[in-house]
Amino acid sequence: MKKGVLRPGHMQIRVLDLDEAVKHYTEVLGLIEMDRDPQGRVYLKAWTEVDKFSLVLREADVPGLDFVGYKCLNESTVDTLRQQLIEYGCTVEDIHENELNGCGRRVRFDSPTGHVFELFASKEQTGRWGVSNHNPEAWPRGLRGMKAQRLDHCLLYGPNIAGTVDLFREVLGFDLVEQVLDGDTRVAAFLTSSMKAHDVAFIECPEPGKLHHISFLLESWDEVLRAADLISMTDTSIDIGPTRHGITHGKTIYFFDPSGNRNEVFAGGNYFYSDHEPITWDAEQLGKAIFYHDRVLNDAFLSVLT
Repeated sequence: MKKGVLRPGHMQIRVLDLDEAVKHYTEVLGLIEMDRDPQGRVYLKAWTEVDKFSLVLREADVPGLDFVGYKCLNESTVDTLRQQLIEYGCTVEDIHENELNGCGRRVRFDSPTGHVFELFASKEQTGRWGVSNHNPEAWPRGLRGMKAQRLDHCLLYGPNIAGTVDLFREVLGFDLVEQVLDGDTRVAAFLTSSMKAHDVAFIECPEPGKLHHISFLLESWDEVLRAADLISMTDTSIDIGPTRHGITHGKTIYFFDPSGNRNEVFAGGNYFYSDHEPITWDAEQLGKAIFYHDRVLNDAFLSVLT
C-alpha cells in the first residue's frame, strides 16, 4: 500500500575537490548551480526539476554518500512515517527547517544496509529552469553538457538488504519491481514509489553504507550516445557503455566524477504499476541482466564503490 512517498528528493554526496566537482556536474552532466551555504555546500538541480535542488555536494576527505532524501505528500505523512520508523526500530533524528537551504524540516533515519535516508514534505520550488509554466517552450536555451533532465535513482550496496527492502516496502510503501535471486536468496532488489523502473536499488555487500552510482535521466538513446562523446571530449573517466541493461531495459552509460563517485545517464526503460508482479532474474544470468549486449560482468563495475 502506498504511504505518501512521492519521489527521490535529493542526495548529498562527498567530493574531494569542490571546484572540480562543480565543474563536472555543471559542464559535463549539465546540472544548474542553484545555491551555496555557509558550510560550503553547493546545491544543484536538473532543468526539468521543479524543486530548488536535487544534488548537494560537500567537500570531504573521503568520497561517497551522506544521505538520500525522499519527498512526501505532506507534513502529516512525514509525521505518520516518522512514528512508523520508530516502531520499526530505526534510529530517527529530526533535522530543522533550512538546515539545507530552502528545504523544510526533515526526518532522518538509519537502515539495515548502513545507509542514511530522510523524509521531507516541503522545499522551495523554483520551477523548471529556463521554462515557464505558462505556454512553456519545449526546452530552455543555454543548457550545457549532457542536459540531464532529472535525478532519477541511486544504487546502494550494503549488508542485510532483506532488512532494508522490508523497511522500504512495509514502512515507506515502495513496490518491488525487479530482483535477482541466488536460489531462494534475494541478492539485488529494485524498488519504486512511482511508475518508474526504480527509484532506489540495493545489492548485497558486506561493507555497509556504500554508493554504487547516482543516475540521471536523458531524453533518448541518441542523447546517451552524445553523452559518450562528451565523456571522451572532456577526458572523463568512463566505466562501461554505451549499452543496454537487461534489468529495467534502460539504455545506459557509466562514468566517474573527479572524486571517484560513479555516475550514470540513461534513457528509456520499463514502467511499473502496483498490480505488476516483480520481474525475477537468476543469479547465473547476472551478466546478461546487467550488460544485456555483452552478457559478461565487468568486475570493476561490481566492486568499485564509494
